Amino acid sequence: MTALLLASVAQAGNPRYAGIVIDADSHEILYAENAEAPRYPASLTKMMTLYLLFEALEGRSLSLDQPLPVSRAAAAMPATKLYLQPGDRIPVETAIESLIVRSANDVAVVVAEALGGSERHFARMMTARAREMGMRDTTFRNASGLPDDAQVTTARDMAVLARRLMLDFPQYYPYFSLQRFTWRGKTYRGHNRLLADYPGADGLKTGFIRASGFNVATSAVRDGRRMLSVVMGGFTAASRDEHMADLLDRGFVRASLSDGAGWLARTAITDERLMPRRAAPMPPPTGGMLAARKADAPAPEAAARPAPEGGGVAPSRDEVVVAAAEADPLRSLIAEQASVAGGGWGVQVGAFRDPGDARRLADRAAARLAAELAEARVAVPLAEGAGVYRARLVDLREGQARSACRRLEAQGMDCMVVSSR
Repeated sequence: MTALLLASVAQAGNPRYAGIVIDADSHEILYAENAEAPRYPASLTKMMTLYLLFEALEGRSLSLDQPLPVSRAAAAMPATKLYLQPGDRIPVETAIESLIVRSANDVAVVVAEALGGSERHFARMMTARAREMGMRDTTFRNASGLPDDAQVTTARDMAVLARRLMLDFPQYYPYFSLQRFTWRGKTYRGHNRLLADYPGADGLKTGFIRASGFNVATSAVRDGRRMLSVVMGGFTAASRDEHMADLLDRGFVRASLSDGAGWLARTAITDERLMPRRAAPMPPPTGGMLAARKADAPAPEAAARPAPEGGGVAPSRDEVVVAAAEADPLRSLIAEQASVAGGGWGVQVGAFRDPGDARRLADRAAARLAAELAEARVAVPLAEGAGVYRARLVDLREGQARSACRRLEAQGMDCMVVSSR
């Protein structure tokens, strides 16, 4: 769609920019730019700190009302913070609230020391868990996201982490919608304006250091469909939020194209790292904010609409241009069974519920490229979980695939470059 194409152009002069939009129900990538380029996570780091804290709660090694001790190292952390003093104690639930709303760096160290003994060891735990999740391009060196040249991630990895928080801990996800909390008689307000300003937004986290620019991970629900997006490297908080709102808007429109019958441009590009690893969540604990909210705020999966079984309608030319952009494809998010006899690349010209329709369209594309791609092979692989067959020419080298897509588009046929690497 035009707006997504314009978003890409608008960010072209920003060397820190990265973005990704995922349909949380179908796990389809609707937009991605620089999504696997290394970036500084800033306070998005605290999503992993919280993930490990939620694991401890689920495993009953901690409870929501359990007080955590404050060390000198934690109290000495720079702002933003709660200005805890050595010897103070802070309840686990307040720690959760302060990490999400206040993004408190002193509290991040309190949690790290409670779970890992030291922040350094906890950072190794964070990195190990990231690897287990498939966040292969992420390394943590601290629990807060404060500047460290070795603490890097990608927009894709942050999207994986955000999705896993929703899937693995639906009983705790409502915390991410908090905009304020009170402790010791003082009310702290957050600065995630999207929660108040974007209809349907219900989490997750913002982050900023000078080296990263303004980052945000956001999930929103509209008409029963959940969208998840990560934007990194914004010039300002306001411009970041405006860009995020635009990406979410366009993502909802793009995802709705799969509700009709017929053509789907980019069907169910599935990554197992975005799927749940638990058979069922633990029952939620009682007490505190969570008990007050659980009746009012359904878990994200409860509100999500199942992925459609039918096909979709033809996308616009601009959508296909975005999908087949010259930027490097997201190699880890395109899980295919392509042959590599001639190369691990191919082109996709459509997807259909009927395999015969898919083969006919792929044959038509092959006929148009017969003079230059005699070695190309027609394939109509089934998109697992989506119930559709993808019309493809495979066994190509990258350059061949990109050239083929350009030629097909020039002849009025929609096309997308795909890779199995």
